[in-house]
Amino acid sequence: MAASRTPLLLAAAAGFTAVAIGAFGAHGLQDRVSPELLVTFEVGVRYHAYHALALLALAAFSDRLGRPGRVAAWCFVAGILIFGGSLYTLVLTGQRWLGAVTPVGGLCFLAGWAALGVAAWRGHCGHASDR
Repeated sequence: MAASRTPLLLAAAAGFTAVAIGAFGAHGLQDRVSPELLVTFEVGVRYHAYHALALLALAAFSDRLGRPGRVAAWCFVAGILIFGGSLYTLVLTGQRWLGAVTPVGGLCFLAGWAALGVAAWRGHCGHASDR
């Protein structure tokens, strides 16, 4: 797999799974979990979908964003897995302790956005040392 394909493949996988998991939640969980847990599941899907789109944008600009852009992409992937995954698993299993894991995924999302800011700053200032 070529390195330049990786961001687009990550975006495609994240987008596909966001839609599939969202459909499962909307159609498979509606009568099986409480409305409160359904909202929790939907929050996971929403952040998953947002960051799938962010990965798509990173893929579109990957040649210009350098290492910070790659870091941002992997942080978004980790955020999807940890944030979304913990919420999905919490809803499906009822294991409330997973709520303590969710903020770690949120921190991954924040780190990704910060890395994107670094990429933008370096691109704006003409620093190409990390490309």
